Formats: sequence, structure tokens, C-alpha cells
Amino acid sequence: MKDPDPNVSTPRSAAGRFMTTHWSVVLAAKSAASPKRTEALSTLCETYWFPLYAFLRRNGHGTAHAEDLAQAFFAQLLDKDYLRQVEPEKGKFRTFLLTALKHFVSKQRKYDRALKRGGGRTILSLDVEDAENRYSLEPVDRLTPEMLFERSWAMTVLRRAMDRLQGEAATVRKKRLYEELSGYLTAQRACVPYADIAEELGMTEGAVKVAIHRMRSRYREILRDEIAQTVADEQQIDDEIRDLFSALGS
Repeated sequence: MKDPDPNVSTPRSAAGRFMTTHWSVVLAAKSAASPKRTEALSTLCETYWFPLYAFLRRNGHGTAHAEDLAQAFFAQLLDKDYLRQVEPEKGKFRTFLLTALKHFVSKQRKYDRALKRGGGRTILSLDVEDAENRYSLEPVDRLTPEMLFERSWAMTVLRRAMDRLQGEAATVRKKRLYEELSGYLTAQRACVPYADIAEELGMTEGAVKVAIHRMRSRYREILRDEIAQTVADEQQIDDEIRDLFSALGS
């Protein structure tokens, strides 16, 4: 993937929203009184379940067992209200989550017995077939479970950002433009001359260049916004983006 430039400064609109969005998902999820708790929990589960699942698979757990453990872990996370321990100043949320999972797995036998007694509950709607397809694409010989967790987190964040970008293409014309130009955000179409895509879209080459520039700028803004939701302050966004691309390059 051709990475967006992580050094691009935060657009003014994103910076203006930062105080209301940073760490907001985690804080809303941990607060039983928050009207957005269910939505926030859903967002956290969607973002982190596959990285945690990939960690479990790389640690030697089979497909069904990894799914059961992921479900049981999130059930414990909610039932025991472990999220109350999360504070922005204590560090990265994903570090907290991975540490909590390791602690959970260390007591795996007890939880296995609970699951066999029927104590397990379905917390997440997991697409295990899709997860296995994604997991099968990961390098087998050189990534530790921790490295794979970081890489899976990075890929999930990029995927969410791309989904949001696609969702903003509401009109038929914008959808066509997204479908034809989104490849320039990655290595898929980077080598295709602008003139060729301009002819295909019935646009001038200059208009295509402007559209690609705007799409890249918006993608970077969305990516920063995704990162901002689980960091304690704005200064940490660039550090997280560097971690993200470092994980992709591992």
C-alpha cells in the first residue's frame, strides 16, 4: 500500500473537533451512564476484535477456540467492567486491551470450563470466514503474535478510514469517481497515467489530478480522526500514525 504522508498537519476542521472526539469512544464505552455506550462498545469491538483474534490464532489457538476466546474475553470485559480501569494518561488503549487479553488467556482453563458449561455468550457478530481469509494473508514465519496484533490493528484502522471515505461518496457521480480514483491511494493504480483515467472518466487530466489530491487529503483527515479517538491528546496522533506505518512495514 502506498501510505499517506503521516507528517501532513491536521486540517483546521479536524483540529477544531479534536477536543470533542479524542478518546471519546473509549470514555463513552466505559461509562454506564453514557447514552452512546452501546454505539461506542460496538465501535471498539469492530476495531479490535480481529487484531485480538489474529493474536490468538498466532498463539496457536484453532479457529473455533480463538472465536470462543474472543467472545468470552469481550464478555468478561463488559461483565467485570474492566474498561473502568482505562485512563488516557495510562497509555495506549490497544496496549491495555492486549495486556488484558494476555491476562485472560493465562486463566484460559477456567474460562474453557465455563464455556463448556454453557457460560459463554455471543457478544460480537464475528465473520470468522472473513477473519480466516485475512489471517491467511499474513506472513507466517516472521511475525510474533504481538507484531501481528499491531499489524492487524493498523490494517483495521486503514480499512475503517477507507470505508468512511467510500461512505462519503453519496451521489452516483461521486461513487464512480471514488471507484476509479481510490486505487491511487494505494499501489493498485499508481502507475496508471492520469491521462488514461481522465479519458475514461470524461475529465481533463488537470481535473483528475485535483480530484486525487482532494481524495488523498480527505483520506489523511479521516485517518487522523480515527486515530484521535483512542489517544489522550493531539500530540500523540503523529506518534500513533508512525506506529501504524511501522507495523505495516514489519
